[in-house]
Formats: sequence, structure tokens, C-alpha cells
Amino acid sequence: MEVMKGKVTSFDIAYKAGVSQSTVSRAMSGSPLVSEETRQHILQIAREMNYTVDKSASNLRKQHSATLAVLIFEDPTIDDSLINPFFLTLLGSIIKAGASHNYDVLMSFQNADTDWHAVYQESNKADGLLLLGYGDFVSSRTILERLEESGTRFVRWGDASSDAPGISIGSDNRQGGFDATKHLISVGRSRIAFLGDASEHRPEFRARYQGYRDALDANGVEFDPELHVSIADSLEELGERATLALLDHDASFDAVFAASDLLAIGAMHALQSRGLRVPEDVAVIGFDDIALARSTTPPLTTVRQNTKLAGTMMVDTLVALLRNDEEASSQLLPSELVVRGSA
Repeated sequence: MEVMKGKVTSFDIAYKAGVSQSTVSRAMSGSPLVSEETRQHILQIAREMNYTVDKSASNLRKQHSATLAVLIFEDPTIDDSLINPFFLTLLGSIIKAGASHNYDVLMSFQNADTDWHAVYQESNKADGLLLLGYGDFVSSRTILERLEESGTRFVRWGDASSDAPGISIGSDNRQGGFDATKHLISVGRSRIAFLGDASEHRPEFRARYQGYRDALDANGVEFDPELHVSIADSLEELGERATLALLDHDASFDAVFAASDLLAIGAMHALQSRGLRVPEDVAVIGFDDIALARSTTPPLTTVRQNTKLAGTMMVDTLVALLRNDEEASSQLLPSELVVRGSA
């Protein structure tokens, strides 16, 4: 039997097993995402290395409160709410779906800088977590991996890539970006600006950007890097600033595709403040289809995410995890282009 100096970690297990740390975490927590053969291989190595899981960190998995917790993380906003309005549209369907499974739904506003995951694990406030938003994905990844390692059942809204920790329900952001850009090209636009971060820190924005690039390439439209303005947060003010900066630098563009509706609305404000007509001079498309998108002048063309289905699927998937259903898995939901007056 191998004896390790110091406390053995899941990273030690991963190294010896020849798998990722996330795979070890999933195996330890009984996740259906890991095959039984791989699980047994990892568990055998863990036994050989005298690895043990902290029992006090497993309360959320082992006890039952008949409650699901929705953790909404703070986002920069122009008011004091610090909640992205898109997430508010998910809550109704989440509460309804929870009731259909005989679960109460506890909602909590979380500051990304606090040790929120430990609070919920140790206090047994809920049987499982639904995560809406997580800020910088790179920074949050470690916390998500800790949740997975501890056996916490959780489902998050967002990027559904295969290497992301845990199970995710999300929209097909890349297809949505493609459809939005293709529509702009179909109405005669060829100088299309993109507002949004395209880095790994914002995977949903990045996927929308990739769809934008795919559509340019598929339609023979040359990409101009000067027309990409990287914006991490979804704020009207930032969309307005970015568009004004493009105008002040004499960038030639006849359309804007923004990675969120709020950024798009800010872009419309900037264009109109300079006497430009939307869509006659510059067409604008957003992403999300928040309630405000219908009330802008002109109404905003956008890519709709199916929040009703998304909330239901998040709850259904979390309940399946709590029941150790091996069919529980990440899901990518179709998005839909909604054409209104701005494009």
C-alpha cells in the first residue's frame, strides 16, 4: 500500500489515475457523468492512497431538506439591484418546476467574493443548488470544482462545454450568434461590429462571438478586428461607451451585434445621440430578449433564450441528480432570432 506524505488531495488521485481532477471529483460524488469502470478505477487508487473525503462537507448530499436553493450572483447594474434582468426571467419557471417536484425554492443573492458554497454545504439549507451567474468563469471554476468534489448536487445556467465542472443547462449561443449575424448580412450589412468579451472568462459571450465569426466566414464577409470591442459586463453604459468610441475613431460600420440586450440598448442610445437612425443608418441586434427589448425605440431585434424551458430543465435535471439518475446530463437549448424594428 502506497503511503503519501501530507494530506492526499484529489489532484494526487487524478495524477495517478491519468484523469482530470474534475473526473475524480465526479467519481467521488457518484456523478452519472463518469462510467462505472472509471469510477471503480479511481476509487481503488483512492483506497490505496488512503484518501478520505471530509464528511462534514457532505451534508448537502446526505441529508434532505425538501428545498432547492437558487443562488443569484451579483452583476454590475445601473441601479442598486446588482441582478442581471435576464436571470429574473428564469425565476418563475424555476419556482413552478420546483413545486411540481414537491420542493420549496429558496432564493438567495450572493456576493461572488464570499465563501457562499461552504455556507450551503455546512448548514444543510438545501438538497441541491441552482446557480444563476458566476461572474468571471475562470475565477469561479475552482469553487465549482470544490462543490463537485464535496458531493454537492448542483446545476448551473451557462456554458455547457464538456470540460466545465458539473452539469449545465444553457442556450446554443454559437448558433444564436450565427443567426443574428447572418440576418444582418441578409439585409445588406457588411461592416458589422461586435460588442462583447471573446475570452474564456465569459464563455457565453465567446460562443456568441464565435457564431458571429462563423457567419462572416460562411458569407464571404471579411472580419475587421477594429470592429470588435471587448466588454466583459452587460451594462447599457458600456454598450453606449463602446459605440461612441467606434464613432469617435471613425470606424466604418453599418450594423452592431451586441452580446447582450443591455449592451445593444446602450449602442442604440449612442447612435441616436449622434443623429444616426436605427436601423436605416446602423442596424442593431442584441441577445437574451429581456422584457425591455420590446419597449425600445425602435423595438430591439434580438436572440431569444427560452427561459421557460430553461428553468424547468434546470430543476428537472437537479432533481434527477438528487435521485442518482444516470440520464442527468448537460443540455444545450435552441435559441431563436426575434426580428423587430432595429434590424
